[in-house]
Amino acid sequence: MKFGIVGTFGTVDQVVRMAVDAEEAGWDGFFTWDAVDLGLDGDVWDPWAVLAAAAVRTQRLTLGALVFALPRRRPWVVARQAVTVDHLSGGRLVIPAGIGVPTDRGFVGVSGELTGTRERAELLDDHLAILDLAFRGETFSYAGAHHTVTDLTIRPRPVQRPRVPIWVVGAFPSERSMGRAARYDGVVPQLRGDRAMENLGPAEVAEVAAWVREHRAPDAGPFEIVLQGVLPDDPAEAHDHAAALAEAGATWFVESRWEGPGSTYEALTDRIHRGVPTL
Repeated sequence: MKFGIVGTFGTVDQVVRMAVDAEEAGWDGFFTWDAVDLGLDGDVWDPWAVLAAAAVRTQRLTLGALVFALPRRRPWVVARQAVTVDHLSGGRLVIPAGIGVPTDRGFVGVSGELTGTRERAELLDDHLAILDLAFRGETFSYAGAHHTVTDLTIRPRPVQRPRVPIWVVGAFPSERSMGRAARYDGVVPQLRGDRAMENLGPAEVAEVAAWVREHRAPDAGPFEIVLQGVLPDDPAEAHDHAAALAEAGATWFVESRWEGPGSTYEALTDRIHRGVPTL
């Protein structure tokens, strides 16, 4: 299992510095986040600018954002941004993607945005399909529920083939939501309904992994199961917890500290320097 961390808060210089520190401390991935205004204390930076800066300051880390709220964006613009960061990083970008949350004022704080869950899910389907076609580097057309594209070409192609990896948020055990994720390169699973904010334990991870094995073709290529949460501070407890998740089928654990004392720049830097469990 690989380990990443989200640079949640700090100045933009501090966030990029966290990526450099994470690489030096042995982490496998560094992630920023995508929002307009969540009503939280602290500053919110453009994820693509942060990732571009981190790409030229690091050499090994997987880079991404947890998660890109694609329905707020234009997929042909995202394709161009992604190809640029993919090339800057030498092929280290991933695109975790979801429908976004309506409390994000990028949806409800301005007019003209579609805020319903169904509409945002339709938009996400359009975006994912367009990104997949755009990354092929060939002229393509597409007609979806909300977007129509005619004779568009995005060049150059990404460094990574056949595309920049896409990890899709999947509400487990929703067949529709998990089925969407299974068509791409990874799932960021969350429990459905009232349990959406709970962290997945080994039993739930094993269920997700079994679902993926049953519904994804064996020759479809690598597939990541990406968990978010906070590991215990005690190294032995962190090792045991991470090992149990890995045995259940998780391939990534991304440390995500969104609130409280552990989410400050100083606390995040300290956590980064302490490194990751050895499995």
